[in-house]
Amino acid sequence: MSTDPSDPPGVSTPGLARRLAAMLYDSFLLFAVGWSVTALAVFVRAVTVGAGTIQASGHAAVSGPLLQVALAAAIVLFFGWFWTRSGQTLGMQAWRLRVQQASGEPVTWRQALVRLGCACVSLLALGAGYWWALIDRDGCTWHDRCSGTRVVLLPKQR
Repeated sequence: MSTDPSDPPGVSTPGLARRLAAMLYDSFLLFAVGWSVTALAVFVRAVTVGAGTIQASGHAAVSGPLLQVALAAAIVLFFGWFWTRSGQTLGMQAWRLRVQQASGEPVTWRQALVRLGCACVSLLALGAGYWWALIDRDGCTWHDRCSGTRVVLLPKQR
């Protein structure tokens, strides 16, 4: 945990473990969001095709690129909405983390999209973009650097 002199009192850079814990928490929420999107797609498919046809087919009622696009859109909206409004997903709130611009300003939609895209690259590189925070002088990940944002640890509420 490091402290940037430009930060307000009590705000510092969180460790990697805290960031990963918030990601785990958010993954449970995203599972529920994904399940809801899929259930809605199954319902729409049942209404448009007919329940008897779907049950007789013996395989998943919904699949393919349209469902994948809907799930990707739900993920983008989930992170974009939370990051641009309060800077915190529910997992970040639980772990007292907030994403913000380096200046302390709220994240823009453009930054949120760049951050999310680079976070995917960070994960696909076997987590290297996250591990980078352990050696970065400011404790930033690849997606922090790419998007011009940073994650801060908020002080405990009294």
